[in-house]
Amino acid sequence: MMKYELLRYEDYKDSGVEWIGKTPFQWEVTRNKDIFEARGSLSDSGTETLLTVSHITGVTRRTEKNVNMFMAETMKGYKLCEKGDLIINTMWAWMGALGTSNEKGICSPAYGVYKPRKNKDYFYRYFDYLYRTPKSIMEMTRNSKGIVSSRLRLYSKEFFQMKTSLPNHETQKTIAEYLDTKTAQIDRKIELLTQKTTKYGELKQSLINEIVTRGLDKTVEMKDSGIEWIGEVPEHWEVKRLKDYIEFSKGINASVYTQEYVKDEKNLGIYPVYSGQTENDGVMGLINSYEYSFSAPVIFVTTVGAKAMTTQLLNGAFSLSQNCALLKNKASVDTSYVNYFLIVLFKEERKNIPAHMQPSLRIEDLKKHILIAPPIDEQKAIADYLDTKTAQIDLIIETINTQIEKLNELRKTLINDVVTGKIKVYKEGETI
Repeated sequence: MMKYELLRYEDYKDSGVEWIGKTPFQWEVTRNKDIFEARGSLSDSGTETLLTVSHITGVTRRTEKNVNMFMAETMKGYKLCEKGDLIINTMWAWMGALGTSNEKGICSPAYGVYKPRKNKDYFYRYFDYLYRTPKSIMEMTRNSKGIVSSRLRLYSKEFFQMKTSLPNHETQKTIAEYLDTKTAQIDRKIELLTQKTTKYGELKQSLINEIVTRGLDKTVEMKDSGIEWIGEVPEHWEVKRLKDYIEFSKGINASVYTQEYVKDEKNLGIYPVYSGQTENDGVMGLINSYEYSFSAPVIFVTTVGAKAMTTQLLNGAFSLSQNCALLKNKASVDTSYVNYFLIVLFKEERKNIPAHMQPSLRIEDLKKHILIAPPIDEQKAIADYLDTKTAQIDLIIETINTQIEKLNELRKTLINDVVTGKIKVYKEGETI
């Protein structure tokens, strides 16, 4: 395996271009029109390999992507591209949806396809790394045309006017090969760590499943719960419908609060609005609204129209989206225990939902579900035990995720510093 050394270049110059900044003295600062020209060739048959472009994977085969978008009946007239061409998704360049192609194929007529000019230093993998750096993407965005970000377009004229700091062909090749090796090593570490987080997540779910359905005492007599997916439960546990233990209410469209639910100024306040979204712990935003206020924890679960069936313990004052249900326990049940049971229930529910469908659950259906409930003291003991154990697992996962974040940041920094000349890469033993 080739070994590389890292140094700084001896001399730097001001490129005169904001996004480039200082650049190695030997590198040429030139407009993209002097490096590229539009290919412009169209497919006569539409049978070539169809390529697509995304901000995550760059240029890949359409068959390798999980895309549900409409496919045209024929791809005659699609743009031809050759190996090494730069392909830019005109509509999503501001997100970094671009890259160089590893093979010959065709792509959408809405894309920009650029081939290198003859007799110009050009190693395509170098440009794949360079143009997907954050500063380069910002420059693409700055040169895009449109009123709002979602409507920005990067047209050929503006792309050609952009400037690039260009090393010679051999340097481009050395940089690209070095980054291919180093990013593959970093990606492998990230993959292994991600697999570990998945395993710990599965361990957490398995632990909750086991304790919620079997209890802490493994010596007690068991009985058939009458529910196929649960199987046997401790003999002294009750099996009843959720509505026997829980009071249900539904959230309200957040915009309604300020119109109908604000009775006087005393009830006004800034409260988090919880929604059916899974991002940000389900917090949709903040709103001036009538408050829900509870002295004990309550549970909210997502219902109709939600992206996923989730459950979360809440306390204090908050507002609730119409996609959510609010569950308040009665005296005979512990809220934390019910929350853990719902985690198990939703996991089972998802097994019955086709992969292409959006998981959701109506309150009417939720009420009919069964809750297996030990005596209240045992419920609290189970909840306390799971709180401790899951917190330990969550801490491990958090630590691993921090490592993943650092590796991702290292990857970005390494690519940026090498392709922009902040760091010089040379092969071991090479004369510099």
